[in-house]
Amino acid sequence: MQNSDALVTAVVAIGMGAAAVIDLRTRRIPNILTATMAAVGIGLAAAGVGRVGLGASLLGCLLGLAFMMPGHIFGRTGGGDVKLLAAAGALLGPTDTIYAFLYTAIAGGVMALVVAVARRRLTQTLVSTSALVSGSEQARAEVESATSDNRFAYAPAIAIGVVLVALTW
Repeated sequence: MQNSDALVTAVVAIGMGAAAVIDLRTRRIPNILTATMAAVGIGLAAAGVGRVGLGASLLGCLLGLAFMMPGHIFGRTGGGDVKLLAAAGALLGPTDTIYAFLYTAIAGGVMALVVAVARRRLTQTLVSTSALVSGSEQARAEVESATSDNRFAYAPAIAIGVVLVALTW
């Protein structure tokens, strides 16, 4: 591993670890954390020290934003989750941001099942998911309900996806 790879991997691991812990504790991801990660990624790229060049860093940031924005628009993910993958994209570049998003989706699905089992609502979750996929308005209302126990911190899933990609350089 080159020094630039080790530096970026360390920034990714520390930033993602902090985001996951904070999100689990507070259900929020601080803007200062995501802004700092994005700035470090773009700064390393601009200085020629990062894993990717400046253009790739900016494109990775935009891709991370684009991948997570639909979930935010439809109320399924928080704005901090969007900014977190965008910040990771600035460190990873476009190709690795695509992989990070895919790994994040897999990790998020596994985590959703674990959370459903832990909350003793696996059957209800599977039935609701099936109804949601078929277009049921009642299922949509349940997902969007603030009183429904169906939400969980998503930063740990993002952290898993991003760190797995960073470690495979």
